[in-house]
Amino acid sequence: MTAALALDQMTTAEKLRAMEDLWQDLARNPADVPVPDWHREVLEQRQATVARGAARFHPWDDAKRRLRNR
Repeated sequence: MTAALALDQMTTAEKLRAMEDLWQDLARNPADVPVPDWHREVLEQRQATVARGAARFHPWDDAKRRLRNR
């Protein structure tokens, strides 16, 4: 099945909503979503950083504030 969206006629809010709907649908069956090898490698590296105690974590509110102030 091919779904055609009139992207050029959609508002930004409508496009974002469509992306959210697609993501929710994909998230129902995460095993069906292919994961590139490089994603897996990055995750393994990050897990190793945590395991050896070298990871730094920040409260989410602080991280959001820092990003907004960039």
